[in-house]
Order: sequence, then structure tokens, then C-alpha cells
Amino acid sequence: MEAHSEEPHGAAVVADGFGLKGPRGWVFREVGFRAEPGSLVAIEGPSGSGRTCLLLALTGRMKPHEGHAEVAGLRLPRKMAAVRRISALGPVPGVSDLDPAFTVAEHLRERALLQRRYDGSVRALMRPPAERAATTRARIEEALEAAGLDPAALPKAERTSVRDLERLEALRLSIALALIGRPRLLALDDTDLKLSDGDRAEAWRLLRSIADAGTTVLAVCSEAPEHALWITTGPAGGETAQDDTAQDDTTPEATTPEATAEGDTTHDDDTTQEDTNEEGAADALAETGRA
Repeated sequence: MEAHSEEPHGAAVVADGFGLKGPRGWVFREVGFRAEPGSLVAIEGPSGSGRTCLLLALTGRMKPHEGHAEVAGLRLPRKMAAVRRISALGPVPGVSDLDPAFTVAEHLRERALLQRRYDGSVRALMRPPAERAATTRARIEEALEAAGLDPAALPKAERTSVRDLERLEALRLSIALALIGRPRLLALDDTDLKLSDGDRAEAWRLLRSIADAGTTVLAVCSEAPEHALWITTGPAGGETAQDDTAQDDTTPEATTPEATAEGDTTHDDDTTQEDTNEEGAADALAETGRA
């Protein structure tokens, strides 16, 4: 068995005046919120509003240009590499896409091998092959259970190709792959994209269960659920958002944070807000994006 210290435990996430700028303008600006370990944080906004870049910046994969954020006490942008080591990406288009030609088994095996190669301790690497294989399999099974994915229930079990998965099944697989590394922070994009109402509710129940088990979750979406701390992104004048489940004045401040993500009200050029967000996001990702 692996040491208890390696078990998932959520990372607190704090942002204050957080902003990222691309060559064509601000992608997002003046983001501020506080999320305690084990929180479910929904980053809500329309496509092109900078929500994906905010997600990547908070996980140490894009470099911000103003303000600061901290993840598990690691200050961004100074500790970007350290934040990447304790965070993991679920589905993020263009960054961590599933290969449609790979089977479920191939994806799981590849991620487990990468995890062992880059994150394993020297002691773990020196264990007998049979013991290492058993540990790897245990991690995979643990991640699959947490993600609610049963390969045996798929059309061809683990030999099912990604292209043959339903949208919710593919989401579960991406989450399982991320959880193999037992991250303190899980981040995923387009959480509710192309999901039916029933599947959307199931996806949010899944993420809530992961957060309740101790892993902090950041999830980009078009519409946040009522039980999540939510952050809005969008044009100037974006509204304040907060955790609708915590309204009692006696609740500690740490569990009732407020969160805003306001657009810039002035620009250095003649671009519109939409152009600023979409083009700036693309340029910023090209310059600083990391998987």
C-alpha cells in the first residue's frame, strides 16, 4: 500500500486582481475569489469570455500579467511549475484532448506509465515489477471508481475506442485519467457542453462527489449549478457570483466567498471586447500554454 500522505487532499485556491493579457488585449481581468480545499468551483461564462484561459492560469499553465493567485499556498505566477505538479487537467480542448483512435485501455495504460515515469519516487521505481504493476492497477481502478466509469459496461469493454463513447462516458474517462495522479486540484473545460439535462445533472453530481472526497475542482461551464461556488467571466460589468448554498450569516467567511471576473473597461487599441477575449486568448495560449 502507498503512504497515506499521497492520498488526495484539496488545494485552497485564492485569486486577487488576477488578470491575463494577450497581444490584442485583456483576456480576463480583476478576478477575485477564495475557495477552500475540497470546493467545487464553477467558472461560468459564454464562449470567448476568457474562462478557459482563467482555468489554465489557475493551474499554472498560462502566465498571468497582473494581480496574483495562490494554489495550496503556492503563489502564481512565481510557482507555476509547482502548481502544475499538484494539479491535473480533465478535458480541455486543444490541450488535453482524448485521442479518438485510442481505446479506453490504451489511454489508461499510457497515463499510468507517464505517471509512474515522471512522478514516481525512486523507492517506487525500485519495487519488483509485479508490485509496481499491482500498484498501477490499483490506481487505475481507484480513478475509474471515482469517475464513475465501468469499462465492463462499455460496448467493447476496455477495448472500446474513444470515438465510440457517449459524451458523458468520454467526460468520465478524461476525469479518470486526471485522477490517476491523485491531484490536489482537478480542472476541466466545457463541463456541460453537448450534454442532455439528465447527463448534465449527472456530471455535476460526479464533480460534487470528487470535491466531497477531498479534491478541489475547477469546472468551466455555460451554466453553473446551484450547489457550486461560481465565478462569472464576460464583458465589463459582470455580476458578482457566490455560493448559493451558504447564506447563513453565522457561516465562516471561508465557506461563503464571493467571486467576480470583470472585463476591462478600457482598451489599448480599437478591438471590441469579443475580439479582445477570443483573439487574446488564442495568442496567450500560443505563447504560454502548457499541458
